[in-house]
Amino acid sequence: MTTAVSLTMPADWRDFLALTKPRVMTLVVFTGLCGMLAAPVGIHPVLGFTAILCIALGAGAAGALNQWYEADLDAHMKRTRGRPLPAGRMDRQSALHFGVGLAVFSVALMGLAINLAAAAILTVSILFYVLIYTVWLKRRTPQNIVIGGAAGAFPPLIGWAAATGEIALLPLLLFSLVFLWTPPHFWALALFVRMDYAAAGVPMLPVVAGERTTRTQIGLYTIPMALAAIAPWPLGLAGAIYGVVSVAMTAVFGWFALGVALRTTAPEGDTMQPEKRLFGYSILYLFVVFGALVADRWLLP
Repeated sequence: MTTAVSLTMPADWRDFLALTKPRVMTLVVFTGLCGMLAAPVGIHPVLGFTAILCIALGAGAAGALNQWYEADLDAHMKRTRGRPLPAGRMDRQSALHFGVGLAVFSVALMGLAINLAAAAILTVSILFYVLIYTVWLKRRTPQNIVIGGAAGAFPPLIGWAAATGEIALLPLLLFSLVFLWTPPHFWALALFVRMDYAAAGVPMLPVVAGERTTRTQIGLYTIPMALAAIAPWPLGLAGAIYGVVSVAMTAVFGWFALGVALRTTAPEGDTMQPEKRLFGYSILYLFVVFGALVADRWLLP
């Protein structure tokens, strides 16, 4: 533990908000909402709002517990050293209590107000992110983001279960899409911040296996991701709006991923624009594809 982590000042509400990783939470909430709206049955607006609130709180709890456990790593990385714990604005016990409290409250509220199926999946998603990804995989294997990516893929399942009380093929395909999207998305980021991970001793793929292997893996994972993205259309689970949008957006994703995969190792001082382009587009990609699914469900007869 570094000195910066142990010397703390009083935290304010902005520090607690930062613990929840609000930027990450935005995508989590959106995919959960789309899973709910794509369900074949409606849900009362108040209950729908409650379910989405629970997903947001559960994601915030996972983020807070992740930062509680990784405060020492965050202190060594340029992009994370300004977070509340490594910057010394909060003590670890406060972060732990905040994260556990949010987790318990979100699961309890989901179970009491919505249904047990949604609460159970929410519980699994929080535990998976904290225990499987953060505690077990992150510091031990370069495949951490591959297996751990399942944690971020649960929201569509939770949203669907909140509306229907069960799981079906479409939300499982949405789960697969996010799960397979995570490696190329995250490895694109890891390529241009690899020195941060190296300094912290985190065995991310570019650090352990090198750029060439990482670029190849980005290309390989894009193939099953594309299949999962387009599959709802030919399977009759989504209509033409989703089909056209998913094909077009996935083609662009594939083009960007191919550019990264075929690129040679970046020379010293390279700005890594292809990698940054893929990373930025990958976020837009998920928003648009999931949004198209909702549009398809509500606009087509």
